[in-house]
Amino acid sequence: MKARINDIDLAYSDEGQGPPVVFLHAFPLNRTMWAPQVAALSDRYRVVTIDLRGHGESDAPMWRYTLDQFAEDVSGLLEHLGIARATFVGLSMGGYILFTLYRTHPELFHALVLADTRATADTPDARAARFSMAQVAYRRGASAIAELMLSKLLSPAACEHRTDLRDQLRTIITGNQVSGIVGDLMAMEERPDATPLLSTISVPTLVLAGEEDLASPPEEVEGMAKQIPGATFVRIPQAGHLSNMENPAAFNAALLSFLTSVERGDS
Repeated sequence: MKARINDIDLAYSDEGQGPPVVFLHAFPLNRTMWAPQVAALSDRYRVVTIDLRGHGESDAPMWRYTLDQFAEDVSGLLEHLGIARATFVGLSMGGYILFTLYRTHPELFHALVLADTRATADTPDARAARFSMAQVAYRRGASAIAELMLSKLLSPAACEHRTDLRDQLRTIITGNQVSGIVGDLMAMEERPDATPLLSTISVPTLVLAGEEDLASPPEEVEGMAKQIPGATFVRIPQAGHLSNMENPAAFNAALLSFLTSVERGDS
């Protein structure tokens, strides 16, 4: 399905009935990364997955992207869908967007799940790396980005042995337009430090991290979780940065336990 939001066509899926749970994907993927979670949740929840601008089936305008723009796309889609409040789940870049959305639209949040992400801004080295990656995308296309990203997204074991997962990710990444990849990199490079926001988060929060995540080390993610009042932190074993795809059973178990506690009012 698609909706016209902020002058672009935004693609999304809307499955199941019940309390709404909205998923925001990582860079440079699309909403299909959440397939294991959609399968696990859609019998009890209304599950909305979004192709962020520049990704998947959504428009990828050639222009400057910002996290505020992503956040307004998400809030606009929720208004279109008639969703006043939801539990949000964001992984990596999806988490960056949720920090921005919480800052601008806290009234939309029933609960929050942050996976394999960080609150801090990019270091100078990280900003330089994003610039370099943008040049690779411009010169060599999305397939070159796929080859660069696989070792960052998966654990070493999965990189070596999970041919199915590598092929799936390669297909997802190469399906994105260069304009979207470069736009993402610009938006992430410019993001502010969200650390001051952490202590103001007042909704039930779950923080997840793959125990073999090289991009967002679990120790750093756990440190972030400790700054969010009442947050629960769970390590996902045998998983790298894309913990939801590499170990969906453990990820889904933690997520469902959290969602159940939220609905009971325990969190």
